[in-house]
Amino acid sequence: MTRPPLPPFTRETAIQKVRMAENAWNSRDPNVVTPAYTEDSQWRNRAEFLTGHDQIHAFLTRKWHKELDYRLIKELWAFADSRIAVRYAYEWHDDSGQWHRSYGNENWDFAPDGRMARRHASLNDLPITEAGRLFRWSQGPRPDDHPGLTDLGL
Repeated sequence: MTRPPLPPFTRETAIQKVRMAENAWNSRDPNVVTPAYTEDSQWRNRAEFLTGHDQIHAFLTRKWHKELDYRLIKELWAFADSRIAVRYAYEWHDDSGQWHRSYGNENWDFAPDGRMARRHASLNDLPITEAGRLFRWSQGPRPDDHPGLTDLGL
């Protein structure tokens, strides 16, 4: 199985890969997201360390049961050969209705087949009000005309 675009990345293909990842994560479906990673993919997400599809799928399932009405925007930060760095922000609320904006950075390393072999994520959460939300599209991919992080001043 291959997941184009494949490394080594150009600026254009790195931007395409970032948007594809954003769209997949905005599906909030672990069955859509998990296949983008190698079977032995290694993750660090905050203080949690994961390896492989089973752990990734379980993590994503837990994540989207907790982080309700999740909306994500990713932006290319840097790229070289098989690696891409992104910055991102996402908004979500918990089961009490408290909204949050989570800000972070990810470092990605891809296998030759275009699937991600390593993902290292660092992020922080900021409580926000419902009125302070900036990501207001229907569930699913961010519309093409919706501003990105830089355009939103984030």
